[in-house]
Amino acid sequence: MVKSRVEEELIALQARGNNHREVLEDSYNAETLHHIAVMEWNADTEVIITDQKKNIIISSSKLDKEEKEILSKKIEPVPRNGKILENRWKSEKYISTVSPYTVNGQQKGYVFMFKSTDQVQSLISRLSHHFLVAAVITVTLLILTILFLTKSITTPLIRMKKATEKLSRGDFSVHLTDMGEDELGELSRSITILARDLKHLKEERSEFLSSISHELRTPLTYIKGYADVARQKNIEDKDRERYLDIIYEESEKLSDMIKDLFNLAKIDQNTFIIHREKVQLCSYLRGICEKMMPAFKEKGMKLEIDCSENIYVMIDPMRFKQVFLNLFDNAIKYSDPYTKINIFVKREKGDVLIEIRDEGHGIPREDLSFIFERFYRVDKSRSRDFGGTGLGLSIVKELVEAHQGRIEVKSEVGKGSTFLIWIEEMTE
Repeated sequence: MVKSRVEEELIALQARGNNHREVLEDSYNAETLHHIAVMEWNADTEVIITDQKKNIIISSSKLDKEEKEILSKKIEPVPRNGKILENRWKSEKYISTVSPYTVNGQQKGYVFMFKSTDQVQSLISRLSHHFLVAAVITVTLLILTILFLTKSITTPLIRMKKATEKLSRGDFSVHLTDMGEDELGELSRSITILARDLKHLKEERSEFLSSISHELRTPLTYIKGYADVARQKNIEDKDRERYLDIIYEESEKLSDMIKDLFNLAKIDQNTFIIHREKVQLCSYLRGICEKMMPAFKEKGMKLEIDCSENIYVMIDPMRFKQVFLNLFDNAIKYSDPYTKINIFVKREKGDVLIEIRDEGHGIPREDLSFIFERFYRVDKSRSRDFGGTGLGLSIVKELVEAHQGRIEVKSEVGKGSTFLIWIEEMTE
């Protein structure tokens, strides 16, 4: 920028000399020469007009040694627009230019322009001072910006680092304050959500293990107790058979529970393979209903299905059959005799909605959000009496979601429950 500024000064000096040349060429006389000298008298530049041999005709000020040395330099040839004689503003006293002028078509002499380098250096000094001030301001703002960024970015990151260290030690009591809507805020919320989910998983795992130990202990206690009684030699055969029947019944419950746990374990480990195929939903459902009909008739219950004939879905028939069997079995257990179960199938926004509606006992509102959790029972004693494991609805939910579907339940105590399943319809 300094170099550019000096070049601007030299160009301006040369232009001023060319202007004086134009005036001389228009009217070359003593009055014009005097007028040019007077013009430069109070300016920050000096002018010297010479003849062809560089003899001074007029000067705006008295020449000093440095100006005489510049005049003595060889200047031939000089182009019409002039040229720069001296541009060493750092080491010399003057910068200088020369412009030739002509009278009556012939070159008459030269117009020399001088400008003190003190003025140029003063200008450069002011320019440097401005840049120094700008640099100080810039550095100050940069330091303030770094401090601000350190506080607004580094401090939250340190807090989040400490939070993740707590999570790694198994301490899930982590809560980070809201840090805004930017990426840091999203990361903070994600860590808080992760901590909450991990805490929930830890509690769920503890509850799950406790439930398993309790559910396994109950039938094993029955089996062991009645087996000890049945081994006694002084009991009647009729009582022995009754005890053996109880042992067999509890063994069946235990086998069902282990089977359900095995299925859930495979789903959790993503080893539960789904073999999808194109299925005509209505005929598929009617086939399942026919197999379940004896169980409904045994309790005097009706099973009705309302379904169109042209709905196709991509499902695993064996896996999805387990969904309906579990839901039907659930409806039979928790409904009174001579009630009715309805199945409705319809299209809804590109999906197929399957409603299974019973007239059973219903589910309390406070239990609805937990109904699909493992080992959760609304009425534990009733469920055990009927042989339930508390895993059936968990398996139903996992199987539906494995088919990229979703399941919900609506219920009212004393009025029954409705299970709603959405799965994607297969288009032709």
